[in-house]
Amino acid sequence: MENKKYLTEIDIINRILNGEKPLYELIVRRFNSYLYKVGRSYNFSHEDTQDLMQDTYIDAFRNLSRFEQRANFKTWLIRIMLNNCYHKKEKSSFKNERARDNINENLTPMFNNADNNATKQINNRELGHIIEQSLSCIPEDYRIVFALREMNGLNVAETAEALHISQSNVKIKLHRAKSMLRKEIERSYTAVDLYEFNLIYCDAMVNRVMEKILS
Repeated sequence: MENKKYLTEIDIINRILNGEKPLYELIVRRFNSYLYKVGRSYNFSHEDTQDLMQDTYIDAFRNLSRFEQRANFKTWLIRIMLNNCYHKKEKSSFKNERARDNINENLTPMFNNADNNATKQINNRELGHIIEQSLSCIPEDYRIVFALREMNGLNVAETAEALHISQSNVKIKLHRAKSMLRKEIERSYTAVDLYEFNLIYCDAMVNRVMEKILS
């Protein structure tokens, strides 16, 4: 039996373009966390971020044939998400929302260690809220660079390409973004844990996107 988990994005895209639409589920599952962090870094609510993710996946699916396969697919997909975030903000004169206290409440993290206990989970959740609130106070252009570089793992060149700015500008903005965050938060909590798109949300997003694609 084929283990689809090890298929590359290029393999998946080629097979989707040849008619295997259900394989798009693999794309959704692989990139949910990345897109979620982008939406939240714009200070969109959890619900608005989910809507933007769905729109992004649908847009990407409709334009798969236009994807230049020599490029980085993750960067291409994130750029679509960034564009959707920008347009939503422009259209609705969106007012920034602070992270709500119920985000990530009573949910099983996507990456969960078996030895986690209730006290550790509560402490981690509270630390997560503190970091989210601190990031929401940083100017948007710095926050987005921080999200792409530190939370989503894009390199300098990929970040510059996604945001249409120079690589030196990426480095400067990232340095300033870090200096804006409180040192004790940066020391005690890693950036990759921020705004994690939980497994319970991941399944729901897969269902939403695949229902539209396969209908």
